[in-house]
Amino acid sequence: MPTLPHPLTSGADAPDVRPVRVTGTRVTRLLEECEGADDTRRTALAAAFWSEVERRGTPLVEALDGEPGHRSVTFLWRGHRATRQVLLCGNRITDRDRLASSLLDRVPGTDVWHLGLRLRADHRGSYRMAADISLGAVPAEPAALQQRLRSLSAHAAADPLNPLTVATRWQPADGSVFALPGAPPEPWSGRRGTVPAGRVQRHRVPGTEPVGDRDTWVYLPPGHEGAARTPLPVAVVCDGDMWFGRLSLGDTLDALIADGALPPLAVVAPDAVDRPTRWRDLGCREPFVRFLADELLPWAAGRWPLTTDPGRTVVAGQSLGAMTALYAGLLRPDRFGNVLAQSASLWWRPGLPPPGAAKPPAHDAPWLTGRVAAGAARPLTAHLDVGLHEGSTVGHTLALYDSLRAAGHRVTHGTYNGGHDYACWHGALASGLVRLLGTGMAPGPRPAPSAG
Repeated sequence: MPTLPHPLTSGADAPDVRPVRVTGTRVTRLLEECEGADDTRRTALAAAFWSEVERRGTPLVEALDGEPGHRSVTFLWRGHRATRQVLLCGNRITDRDRLASSLLDRVPGTDVWHLGLRLRADHRGSYRMAADISLGAVPAEPAALQQRLRSLSAHAAADPLNPLTVATRWQPADGSVFALPGAPPEPWSGRRGTVPAGRVQRHRVPGTEPVGDRDTWVYLPPGHEGAARTPLPVAVVCDGDMWFGRLSLGDTLDALIADGALPPLAVVAPDAVDRPTRWRDLGCREPFVRFLADELLPWAAGRWPLTTDPGRTVVAGQSLGAMTALYAGLLRPDRFGNVLAQSASLWWRPGLPPPGAAKPPAHDAPWLTGRVAAGAARPLTAHLDVGLHEGSTVGHTLALYDSLRAAGHRVTHGTYNGGHDYACWHGALASGLVRLLGTGMAPGPRPAPSAG
């Protein structure tokens, strides 16, 4: 992830990242071949097209003439007679207020539905798709169509022709993932059969109200389970039910430790439980920070050899969890000397209504920036990450970065070409842990030893 020492333009206005609708080379050829063809010929052309797509996988990624820094990315759906329309639900590349702009087009007389986008060649993201097979005519009036598509989006699922998937937080179905050639590599992703495996267990940690007892995932590295071992660095990670319950963070940690990019470390990751509990706990909530600092960490240190040095302790989170991490560092620098905040929900401030209620517009300056000057007496080391497709969050993150620097904290800022997305956060989390606790080696497999 590049360090950001200078201002960025924000969100979709950042240079070169705005998605633009295009028609890729392969679909253009199919359209030309089908024009004027009879039904039998179109059926044969479509069958040949799908055979090729099954070999290549989806979405189709193609070069663009004269634009080496971009690619044409074509999302595809194989329809049938009942298919009326198909919607792409792409993370931060679909405009939720104008869903009709993300409807696929049909190659006339075939079962091929397509939508091509010009994207910068370092994009990584997730998406889902939904086909409308309901009875009755498609609404012609824009507001009615928008409502129909909102209902349809609730049924979106992974792309059946794309084997790469990612878990989603509150959606009933997983998403699909695509990464263009310039996206940051993830050589440690997935399970490596030859890498020693750490131990991942789920425990019930006692806590006082309002947090109460909480299921928590604990990762211990290979060979560091005995009480006589050297105290381990610690990472406290929000949303343990996602990172260990669904996203296999343990496999990533195993690979990073085996490659020498991270020292052996322990991770404690409390569950978010459900949407109301997550909203109650995460953000800048003092009761949850007290739980992390005064109940969770002492509970873990009483069972395993963990450091109590804040300089070797990281608190990390994404979205509302990133706000928790930042607030924990400011409120309790005696326990958390390092903060990793990804896509922080800097619109958060005290007194907001619960999820589902109308929210007032965000202030120009994030509420949290006003707390920074009155925060930690000792300097924190912090790293902020944000996706270029996250709209106003990009500018808000830069404002927080400036505020932290002005207050004397050691802070770096990285960007990635993507959205508010676990498909991006996974890589950013690994890179951030390496930045804050790493051995100085870049993440990635070690070269094979030479013979002799």
